Amino acid sequence: MELELIADGIAKTFGGKEVLQGASFRFEKGKIYGLLGRNGAGKTTLFNCLSRELPMDGGNAWLASGDEKRELKSRDVGYVYSLPILPDFLTGYEFLQFFLEANPDEGRADVAIDDWFDRIRIGAEDRHRLIKGYSHGMKNKLQMLMFLIAKPPVILLDEPLTSFDVIVALEMKQMLREMKKDHILIFSTHILQLATDLCDELVVLNGGKLSPVPSELLRSPAFEQSVVELLKDDPDDG
Repeated sequence: MELELIADGIAKTFGGKEVLQGASFRFEKGKIYGLLGRNGAGKTTLFNCLSRELPMDGGNAWLASGDEKRELKSRDVGYVYSLPILPDFLTGYEFLQFFLEANPDEGRADVAIDDWFDRIRIGAEDRHRLIKGYSHGMKNKLQMLMFLIAKPPVILLDEPLTSFDVIVALEMKQMLREMKKDHILIFSTHILQLATDLCDELVVLNGGKLSPVPSELLRSPAFEQSVVELLKDDPDDG
């Protein structure tokens, strides 16, 4: 049985407003899930609850494989922020060296630091520059590399690929497709074309709950209109 992430009735309230109202879904390893929802629907709140950055007011999240199930912990989750959080005072090389030392693994002991940079296509001339001078795309690729190395079972991506040039966006898509065999990948987006191009399944967050987009709609000419119909009753719009 493949690994699953089970969102089990997750609830979260802010100032008397129920943002998540018993959100439940089963996410499988080996798939890329697109999380769709209007602005203010609670996509980031859901991610913050799954990553344990916010406490849940109700429900829980579990990792399950066959008959075994355990509570999802913060260490199980890699969170790729839309604005990367990296130490600007280090060079890319220094940061990667530090990260590898902090996350030792015998299976990659023979992998040179330059080989990791080659994998994410950051050139030799940029590896010893301060991260402060990196482009947004380079920072995101370095952030993604952290999770290629640490291999948390769940990776959450908050609005990725929205501000990249065409080349970097293609590189990131390929990286995600390579990563999905080892992870449960969920990313939030409002770009329907990106969602249909990259995702194996789509999930809508609407009215505080999660629901699947039927697979037969993904390649249907009526896809966009169907998603609009699923979202239009959400009272949150901003």
